[in-house]
Amino acid sequence: MKHILKKYRIYLFCLVIFAFAGLHMLQSKYPFIKRGKLKGDYREIENPKFSFRNWFSGDFQKKKEEYLNVSFGFRNLYVRLNNQIAYNFFNVAKANGVIIGKKNYLFEENYIKAYNGTDFIGKTNIINRMKSLKFLSDTLKKMNKSLILVFAAGKGSFYPEYFPDRYHVTRGPTNYDFHIQYAKAYGLNYIDFNRYFVDNKYKSKYPLFPRYGIHWSEYGMCVAADSMIRYIEHLRNIVMPHFYWDTIVLKKDCGIDYDIADGMNLIFKFKRSEMAYPKTKVEKDKGKTKPSVLVIGDSYYFGMFNYGISDAFSNKQFWFYNSNVYPESSTRLTKVDLSLEKEGITKCDVIIILATEATLPRFGWGFIEDACKILHGFKIPEQSEYQKKIKQIREQIKANREWMDQIEIKAKGKKISIDSMITLDAIWVIDQEKKK
Repeated sequence: MKHILKKYRIYLFCLVIFAFAGLHMLQSKYPFIKRGKLKGDYREIENPKFSFRNWFSGDFQKKKEEYLNVSFGFRNLYVRLNNQIAYNFFNVAKANGVIIGKKNYLFEENYIKAYNGTDFIGKTNIINRMKSLKFLSDTLKKMNKSLILVFAAGKGSFYPEYFPDRYHVTRGPTNYDFHIQYAKAYGLNYIDFNRYFVDNKYKSKYPLFPRYGIHWSEYGMCVAADSMIRYIEHLRNIVMPHFYWDTIVLKKDCGIDYDIADGMNLIFKFKRSEMAYPKTKVEKDKGKTKPSVLVIGDSYYFGMFNYGISDAFSNKQFWFYNSNVYPESSTRLTKVDLSLEKEGITKCDVIIILATEATLPRFGWGFIEDACKILHGFKIPEQSEYQKKIKQIREQIKANREWMDQIEIKAKGKKISIDSMITLDAIWVIDQEKKK
């Protein structure tokens, strides 16, 4: 009798194993339980196609193994289960560089390092960088162009009280403090959102930073976008289409306000709070000037870009980390190269370099050095009577409504900014006067 029971136990065990394996194979081929794709740094791997060539080279076997490792049935569920256990039992985030702070405030470790100054690149390096930016700014100004530095807000500076205890250390000098100090000392055009956000932390009607996201909140981002447009407007003495909203939707945090939490790939979501989501619009450009703007920046500009800040400009040019060109890279990867940098410098009215405190060590991502080399080769005359005359005629054009209507039509036809078209018309007027 015992022998029979043992035999059936073996059969039952084998049956369970085969059923378990079969269930996974079935889920892999015909997924009947939907759990959603993993978010964050997880990439899809294509199932390789068999050929004798890649079989004998060993390439097929290697790629097939990689594919099976990430595509077997219930994999996403197991990853989420593993991450949930790590969070619930060990308070650990199974996401690269993510730190769980007090009251479940989520941080990327780079922002904590930036706040504490443990990523400080040195005073001399920052001074040399700011000297290069001073040269770049002064040279562009002679070309009737503007350079603007934008220091985006950082979550480390905004929520240091929620750092885990092990990160509460004596603060050293920070990259942010020295960049601001020398931007001010050299008279550079800059916007300090980091200071503005901290100063308005308890004054703002809606949260400027989320608990579970790495970037400023969607509401905070919209405030920053509006401020950037108004800063350009003031700096260049023009009237631009404004970025605005007349409706704000209040709902549980989602999207960029929940992006770190999404990247943790847990089974259960965190307890969420109410956040503000503006329904943004950009004013019609009738009678307004839309400058040509190039932005070199980190992910903090992506939200603005997707929200349509570029509708206030005559073009859409965003160079992500001075590497990928957008919007082109949304459909086909397009890289920044030296010829593109030359084109951007010569064609754009405004160049913005944007970074948050965590990305300041690599501020500009090579663009500053390249731009300085490019502009060292340009012969730009000192301020002359000719340039003064152009400036005078530009002001006359702006004050003439009928002339500005013609400028807008011509600018659209030439596919250039209104500001550039005003300058071209001013040059034409001077040339005509010389012929008389």
